Amino acid sequence: MAIGSSSTAGEGDVIPFPPRLELALRRRYPDRMIDVLDRGIGGQEAPEEAARFESDVIAETPALVIWQVGTNAIYHRDLYDPGRVAGTIATCLSWLKGLPLDVILMDLQYAPALLGAKEPDTRLMVKLITAVAAEAGVNLFPRFALMEHWVKNDGIDQAMLIGPDGLHQTEFATSCVMLALDAAIGADIGPVPGSPLPTA
Repeated sequence: MAIGSSSTAGEGDVIPFPPRLELALRRRYPDRMIDVLDRGIGGQEAPEEAARFESDVIAETPALVIWQVGTNAIYHRDLYDPGRVAGTIATCLSWLKGLPLDVILMDLQYAPALLGAKEPDTRLMVKLITAVAAEAGVNLFPRFALMEHWVKNDGIDQAMLIGPDGLHQTEFATSCVMLALDAAIGADIGPVPGSPLPTA
């Protein structure tokens, strides 16, 4: 189960990460029935997503919830307070506590629209999400740090990762993020009895 905003729902002609991840996990565990349900709605943030948690997440009884969150809190900074957003995330995670499922929080993308004058708030939101994940004992997929590393350490042109609007991920970035997420899930789960060993 994936819930979030446009990175989850899809933007333009870019295929979002949930269907990509579904195919990747089916390849990784070919003898398992794996569906990744996409409950992303572009433009939403934690408060709007919280209102549909019962119907769109809990009622589906998923084995794993991937929650992509935080971007719109900064992009629409006039509408959201990062501290309140973090509090909403913590509340939603408390609803999931005790249920037979795992949780991955995916934080913001490293994008020009979230940098510049907004960078202090962006980095604050990243820190808040990290802290909420640690407090709740759930997994964190640090997308912001990963993409920043690609730009600053690996020398990848940011234009390859973020589209002309300065906010949304490109096809290339979405594919790379999904591959990293798939690898992280595979590393955490490890070999599953009955599944073939991964090939090089």
